[in-house]
Amino acid sequence: MLEKLFGFKPGQNIVKTEILAGITTFMTMAYILAVNPDILSATGMDKDALFTATALSAVVATLVMALVAKLPFALAPGMGLNAFFAFTVVLTMGYSWQFALTAVFLEGIIFLILTAFNIREMIVNAIPMNIKHAVSAGIGLFIAFIGLQNAGIIVNNDAVLVGLGDMTSHTVWVGLFGILVIGILLKIGVKGALLIGILSSTVLALILGVTVWPEGGLVSAPPSLKPILFKFDFSNIFTSDMLIVLFTFLFVDLFDTVGTLVGVADKAGMLTKEGKVPNVKKALFADAIGTTFGSIIGTSTVTTYVESAAGVAEGGRTGLTAFTTAMMFLIALFFAPLFIMIPGAATAPALFMVGMFMLTPILKINFDDYTETIPAFFTIIMMPLTYSIAEGIVFGMLAYVLLKLFTGKTKDISLVMYILAALFITKFFL
Repeated sequence: MLEKLFGFKPGQNIVKTEILAGITTFMTMAYILAVNPDILSATGMDKDALFTATALSAVVATLVMALVAKLPFALAPGMGLNAFFAFTVVLTMGYSWQFALTAVFLEGIIFLILTAFNIREMIVNAIPMNIKHAVSAGIGLFIAFIGLQNAGIIVNNDAVLVGLGDMTSHTVWVGLFGILVIGILLKIGVKGALLIGILSSTVLALILGVTVWPEGGLVSAPPSLKPILFKFDFSNIFTSDMLIVLFTFLFVDLFDTVGTLVGVADKAGMLTKEGKVPNVKKALFADAIGTTFGSIIGTSTVTTYVESAAGVAEGGRTGLTAFTTAMMFLIALFFAPLFIMIPGAATAPALFMVGMFMLTPILKINFDDYTETIPAFFTIIMMPLTYSIAEGIVFGMLAYVLLKLFTGKTKDISLVMYILAALFITKFFL
């Protein structure tokens, strides 16, 4: 039954490991339950309703990933895309949040069509192998950077962009303590090291006052979706602004999801000999369905989460991992105070460690050919520096096409790569 539902292979996969991996993935991305409503509510949307929409969209999209694609990846409203929704489309461009939701809805429909006609799968398969390895390493640096920021170890510094945080801060102590705990547990071979590290850091955070125990109890009924349900505005869909907004949503979501699927699958050793992600078409349907459903119930674009790497690092390899994560989001609907209590500093150690794990595919990159090495390095370095998986892929693929083109290695460039390069250059000017 498990094999039919989740692609589970008895003797190769272990139920306990898959469930633990799913819980770990959830713990590293549970912050979205608090952060997404906080960001989107800046537009005037109901914050309580947004909590329910965030959780439900994650449940639906992740269940599709679990039961259809049978892969260990989780989905939820994407960071960056929610900020673009709130601060650019609504607060800067002056459109209503209903207009922004309409753009997200149209994006989801377009993604469903592109996925059905294998266009998104074709893009995934067109990415050169060395860049696929680089995507994994780049994501590793990116999420480790996020973890260090969440713990306050790395902070904004106007003089040099980033700098060392206040090392006397309790938040920093919580983060470093978790890294120490996880490191020791990994060394002695304890299963569930990442999850234990998160829980240990949360306990220390409570002791030090970095977070507090919920006063109103741990159980609460999910808030109503009514204030944001089916709130579309189709009056401005045939405008240049809608075209730009829609293109941005499509572009960022497409390459964030592609990057995450390729990078995490590579690290997990799940890529085929041809460098393809198994069941990739079905996996891409998950975020298309999630985005469409999410817009209907009132939230921004749903995408595959890079934090899925935490579950993969714990041994998750099948849809049972994603199913477990989906069930945790469902439970969170009724235990919101408990999950929101976990501070970013407590999940930061897991992100840091997973970032380290994600670096190993860099050993597979061909460093003897500069037309391969330079694009790979661009991909790796631009992800953390631009704070975007998508931008890392853009720079890497553009460098690949241009270097191959001007060194006479045109046989290495597929038609899809030429088309993508042209779109990337157009995107810069838009």
